[in-house]
Amino acid sequence: MITALVGNPNTGKTSLFNHLTGSYEYVGNWSGVTVEKKVGRLKEIKGDLIDLPGVYSLYPFSKDESVVIQFFLNEKFENIINIVDASQLERNLQLTVQLLEFGSPVVIGLNMIDVAERRGIHIDSNILSQKLGLPVVPITARNGRGCHELTQQLTSLPDQEDKDPNIPYGDVIEKGIAKIIELIRDEDVQLPVRWLALQVLDGNPDARSYIEQWVDKDRLKPVIDSVEGEVKATTSFPSASRLLFEKRRIWIDQIIQESMKTQEGQKKNWTERIDKIVTNRWLGIPIFLAFMYLMFTVTFDWIGTPLSDWLDAFISGPLSSWIDEGLKAVGATSFIQALVTDGIVAGVGGVLVFVPQIFVLFLFISFLEDSGYMARAALVMDRVLEKVGLNGKAFIPMVIGFGCNVPGIMAARTIEQPKERLLTVLLTPLMSCSARLSIYALFVGAFFHKHQAIIVFSLYVMGIVVALVLAKIFSKVLMKNQPSMFVIELPPYRVPHALTLWRSTWDKGKGFVRKAGTFIFGGSVAIWLLSYFGPGGIAVDLDHSFLAIIGGWFVPILAPLGFGMWQAGAALITGFLAKEVVVSTMGIIYHTPDSTALQGLLSHYFTPLSAYSFLVFVLLYIPCVATVAAIRNESGSWKWTVFSIVYALAIAYLLSLIVYYGGKLILGI
Repeated sequence: MITALVGNPNTGKTSLFNHLTGSYEYVGNWSGVTVEKKVGRLKEIKGDLIDLPGVYSLYPFSKDESVVIQFFLNEKFENIINIVDASQLERNLQLTVQLLEFGSPVVIGLNMIDVAERRGIHIDSNILSQKLGLPVVPITARNGRGCHELTQQLTSLPDQEDKDPNIPYGDVIEKGIAKIIELIRDEDVQLPVRWLALQVLDGNPDARSYIEQWVDKDRLKPVIDSVEGEVKATTSFPSASRLLFEKRRIWIDQIIQESMKTQEGQKKNWTERIDKIVTNRWLGIPIFLAFMYLMFTVTFDWIGTPLSDWLDAFISGPLSSWIDEGLKAVGATSFIQALVTDGIVAGVGGVLVFVPQIFVLFLFISFLEDSGYMARAALVMDRVLEKVGLNGKAFIPMVIGFGCNVPGIMAARTIEQPKERLLTVLLTPLMSCSARLSIYALFVGAFFHKHQAIIVFSLYVMGIVVALVLAKIFSKVLMKNQPSMFVIELPPYRVPHALTLWRSTWDKGKGFVRKAGTFIFGGSVAIWLLSYFGPGGIAVDLDHSFLAIIGGWFVPILAPLGFGMWQAGAALITGFLAKEVVVSTMGIIYHTPDSTALQGLLSHYFTPLSAYSFLVFVLLYIPCVATVAAIRNESGSWKWTVFSIVYALAIAYLLSLIVYYGGKLILGI
């Protein structure tokens, strides 16, 4: 048995998926967090559950929403779980109506009853079930309450093919439905033809393309045009789509009147009170920046750095000693000993010491997401983004990009307008990902020990500001302006569950740890071999190794930026593989997994000004290879992919140059 899990964004759909299947998928508080369908095995009964992206209707406004209609058009499944937000019943039932018209058995999971009751909304699930003609099970998706009853309903769902809601759409729509059905009557269409006809008249382009497999568009278009013309001529509605929406709304209102009671004069809830402050026109952005600064203070000054120092002491001390003794005990050759200690331990260990800081940062971001604040931040940022050719939805991929640019770029699928989606794909790599954080931690610990949070905060803000400026330039010069659409769900504020926070933090951070065991491991071995071999043979002096030669090619280019040394050039080149490898390369070059010792060595080659110039360059220069692949995949164009590499390199060089020489001018050097 295959069951589709469908619902509006922010209804708790993915939390329900986790409880029903026992697996974990990333949970957020904005539209479209589930970019592609996820499949899990139901725990209590035999069958698969498919978690589809959150949508308001079956009309594909974005690539994300197109996943849902394509699933209905092309995939086989037996029944549907429709999760509904009890506090937003009228809006949620618009999707429910379209699911009922499809004809597959449906069970409703009525979620957020507690939120509804706090707002003075009381729903009688039995009456709602009777009026809709399908089972309605009250649930609490966050803690799993009611999930057992919901699962049991799947085993006894009645056939609902004869339970079409029979909404009175009017003669014009019914005639149009009949004509479309007539066109495909003799074809082997495996879908409910009335539902398909309704989707076509609703303007659904994917449904229309589906029918055009059998019916020539020259035969279908006149039917659609005729219905549109009659709707405009005989009704007060501007289009068939609007008529369908209003007729469904009237039908829904009748059901709500009988199944829902609202108490007037309820106290204003906490969500509304807090929103008056955090989404305030003047206070919203300062509050967001304050949250960011607090996040970096916690990460570097309060918790993250002490934990990283402890791990650093363990890796460079006891662990390194145990590995040395073990290698000697098994009779390892000097080459193997050098490879393991100076290559693998120095390279991989030099990155792993920053895992605590990265996990603390992700914990903070997860808290902001699960509490409901992150959607408000997108709403606040919409006022700024709109002025540069984007909208608030672009902010969400950028925030995800703070963890890793690859899922951030993929999250741009939720943006409806092609221009804004492409802009977001091109600009998200400017967001400072967790891989860069390890480089920041290394350098701020060496040169800005008393001001670590401020320096890192400045880099994150710089990435955002550069992205906004470039968005304005690109939208005016490279891309034709299109009308913007910004719709985002503002969930109620919640106290995040400890288990949910841990799962979300681990989901974000595990990729960093995984890369340490694969990508960074392999890169460390390759980099060490380049440092071990040279034109003169093996075990050459480091300054005469192949790594020094390759890094030396870029010294004349990097010298004006304040770090004209082959070590910096070599580290930046390897950073194309993965930004963490910059730290691995530094550890291998200076033969130490001890970040404290490495920071001391770096102070002989960099000044605080050249170090900050280096960090600015790392922030903005070419994305890593995985991010480049994601840009190519999402943009569908090598032209835009190459452009993203070239512009990033140019901007990085220009700003590093300004920082270095501007700093020298200010400091009087």
